[in-house]
Amino acid sequence: MSQFVQGLMRLRRGPWEMLASVLIAIGVVMLMQPVVLWAYTYSFIVTLTGTVMFIIVSHFPD
Repeated sequence: MSQFVQGLMRLRRGPWEMLASVLIAIGVVMLMQPVVLWAYTYSFIVTLTGTVMFIIVSHFPD
């Protein structure tokens, strides 16, 4: 766990890409669930944030 936090602090690609991927996955789950309206409402912005974050992070050093 400490290597993950150190990777985030050092702006390394691996941990940030994983965080962006998790954010995209959470957004998709929020989009597909039929029960909670606020989750459906914010699903697009969460998915978009994760996608833009992934594009930016892909330029970070390994």
